[in-house]
Amino acid sequence: MYDPVPMTTLSVRTPTLEIGYEAHGPASGFPIVLLHGFPDDVRAFDGMTPGLVSAGYRVLIPYLRGYGPTRFLDAATPRMAQQAAIGQDLLDFMDALGLRTAALAGYDWGGRAACIAAILAPERVRALVTIGGYNVQDALAPPRPAPPEQERAFWYQWYFNTERGRAGLERNRRELCRLLWREWSPTWKFDDATFERTAPSFDNPDFVDVVIHSYRVRHGNAPSDPRFDEIERRLATRPPITVPSMVLRGGDDHVTPSRFSADDMSRFPSGTVRRVVDGVGHFMPREKPGEVVDALVKVLG
Repeated sequence: MYDPVPMTTLSVRTPTLEIGYEAHGPASGFPIVLLHGFPDDVRAFDGMTPGLVSAGYRVLIPYLRGYGPTRFLDAATPRMAQQAAIGQDLLDFMDALGLRTAALAGYDWGGRAACIAAILAPERVRALVTIGGYNVQDALAPPRPAPPEQERAFWYQWYFNTERGRAGLERNRRELCRLLWREWSPTWKFDDATFERTAPSFDNPDFVDVVIHSYRVRHGNAPSDPRFDEIERRLATRPPITVPSMVLRGGDDHVTPSRFSADDMSRFPSGTVRRVVDGVGHFMPREKPGEVVDALVKVLG
């Protein structure tokens, strides 16, 4: 068990959001942006920050839209969270902090944002560590059924595509998110204090709308933001990632398959290292933070 990192939250304004974030390490250090997923927040990286800071890096950890202190600037802005929006948020965050280039690492929603940023602006991404693989989606194609075991693992997505699911998430945020932590990482024995340090992020007033939109739009059950139509058309071709990368997957991840498909790996540069970490579920930065730190240091090499 690692000691909690002091919680000093900063904020920066982008065209759409006031993004809450944490910053650690020397201001002169090369920046690494760490990106959390659903349902999680910046505390996911508490175990990684000391190692990266001691290596001299500047560590920046934003709260995604709909989480923690991050807020929309305009009350009239639709609370959408399609993949292009999450990717653009990351690039906007880098712009707001004046980051010409950075290393990126993330999982789940954060891994998707990192992959998309690497596709849209490869000149700004020196290195990429994606936990889960190439998770960019063709959002324009008709949804296709997955193997039955995968469909069963996605029960929460089908739930969120119903009005009962929206009401359930609104009423039972903590209980539902804690259930997903247990299901997705069955070998990770987190304690109450660990969960409670993150749970307040789910009280964000936009959390439910953002989560519901994310899981409905990808199945064609919610409108997308027309501002991102051009980006979504580009992402629908599943373009390759050209920046130096490493791909990690948890061997006990019960929502993302641990196997690497040939199609998935063909989207990364030749020679990209892929690694399955045994004994780790969906929340690798929490469960084995050293594995992600080592991956970042090696890719930055």
